[in-house]
Amino acid sequence: MSILIKTIRVAGLRGLKNIEVDLVTTTVLTGMNNTGKTSFLKAIQIALGNRQFITQDDFYISDNKNSEEILVDIKIVPVGLDGNICNDFNTDWEILFNVDKIKSDGEKSFIPIRTIISYDKIKATYKTRQYILPEWPSFENEKHEFWYQALNGVEKNFFYEEVPFFYMDAQRDILEDMKAKNSYLGKMISKIDYSKDDINQIEQQIKDLNDQAVSRSNILSIIKDTLQELDSAMDTSGGGVEITPFTKKIRDLNKGLSINYNENNDSFSMEYHGMGTRSWSSLLTLKAFINLLDSNSKTEQTPFFPILAIEEPESHLHPNAQKKLFGQIDGIKGQKIISTHSPYIAASAELFQIRNFYKNDASVSCGAINSEEFSSEDIRKIKRQVINTRGELFFSRVIIFIEGETEEQALPIFSESYFSKTPVEMGIDFAGVGGYGNYLPFMRVAEALKIPWFIFSDAEEKTKKSVKEQFIESRSTKQEAEVIIFQNDENNFEKQLIFDGYAEEIRKSILKIEISNCQTPQHRDAKIREIAAYDEDRLLQKICDSKTQYGPVIAEEIIISKKPLPPKVLDLFSKMKSLIERRDAVD
Repeated sequence: MSILIKTIRVAGLRGLKNIEVDLVTTTVLTGMNNTGKTSFLKAIQIALGNRQFITQDDFYISDNKNSEEILVDIKIVPVGLDGNICNDFNTDWEILFNVDKIKSDGEKSFIPIRTIISYDKIKATYKTRQYILPEWPSFENEKHEFWYQALNGVEKNFFYEEVPFFYMDAQRDILEDMKAKNSYLGKMISKIDYSKDDINQIEQQIKDLNDQAVSRSNILSIIKDTLQELDSAMDTSGGGVEITPFTKKIRDLNKGLSINYNENNDSFSMEYHGMGTRSWSSLLTLKAFINLLDSNSKTEQTPFFPILAIEEPESHLHPNAQKKLFGQIDGIKGQKIISTHSPYIAASAELFQIRNFYKNDASVSCGAINSEEFSSEDIRKIKRQVINTRGELFFSRVIIFIEGETEEQALPIFSESYFSKTPVEMGIDFAGVGGYGNYLPFMRVAEALKIPWFIFSDAEEKTKKSVKEQFIESRSTKQEAEVIIFQNDENNFEKQLIFDGYAEEIRKSILKIEISNCQTPQHRDAKIREIAAYDEDRLLQKICDSKTQYGPVIAEEIIISKKPLPPKVLDLFSKMKSLIERRDAVD
């Protein structure tokens, strides 16, 4: 049996006004920049690790005033070998924690720990207090009182070497680890131990190696012989001058330690490798350090459960390396909480491991995909159609789901004209779902992760019926009219453009593309006359036959014309603008 941090609650820390997050053995935090992922990792550090980083800037600001306290509650539960929560802690953990820290809800045991950081105005320092709560309060009770208003309980510090906390930020570098005695690599090297016989044998081998290196080098021999002249000027009874190209004593091995990676039979020291390799190596030294501690705990027959907070493991790594590294981290003993901006890391995780941070019009919220609510086929569709192909959606501010290729080409151009910013700058994703029957998995993911979304849909009868049915099946709490924009009855996007009066812009777009293929002036003149004679049905057929070719050109022509954007597009953008402005007011 082992343990697990099941739930963490944070109030008053940086941008985290009041949030609750349930964790699993490996939890992956996704979301846009500045949504609180790093702050959440820092909250775990406050509860379990070093708190020296705390400054006044770490206190939540509301109405231009800092909050008076930072509160972090964690709930530790017992788990079995299968990862499921057990009713009671086993004997080893029970002895370690003592019964005075273990509480019960009548069925299951748990440890509720509260950490409070406050500013001591008299001493001008930050004060930390820890408590064992009398119970695990509701996040919000029937009186609309939140968890942080519950009684603190008995003041007790919670620190155990058997539950170490490790934090790795995005700036890790194995070269710096090799220099620092307090790095995980430095700590391991400092623990290198040999028997007395081994020390004598190895140091004799080093002496022999040094003697050979000097005697076989004309330059080193000359230097040694010349330096021997020091004996005549110094009153010493020493043994003369020694030159040691290799470290002389076992205790000094770490000073000359280098790490080399071989490539095509050539060996390159770490200085010649890029930041990706150096960052990856630093993470793997942490894994080695934890393996060492785990081995020691087994030898001493003591419980051991490390907790790791890792920022952006993908730093400087290509996609395949990111996927491989995630598997290596997932295999480390203990509990891992990873913040990432990588769609490849997110796609490598299981659905139940993902927690998405989103800043809405109230505060930062956290969404999760409850895979137990879905059938195996539903999960397969979500993984195949959404996670594996559109992993960037985890880091979106707003998502617009569309079915057609013309919309996917044209809407980003319209959006840039309307908002005077690119969709990328605004965190807007226009996601093609590959057909009107494929909206459901996308809606489910966006709903679970609490990312705002809209559907911009064609309005043929079968399309409209299918979209409405999928919306109902998604169990969204939103109103259909709030999030789904249909074209006028029976129109697809292309037909709606003609209906809205953009036939001339469509004609110009076709002409631009067709003329570029004309070889002679006569051919060009004939093509101009031909296109000028197209009626609306022929225009529609032409652009529907080559949607990806005409979509962006038509959008550009409409903008050049100075006409208002299509009404349905304006309806969509107006809804998006209202949502974005509410969030910006919070920022």
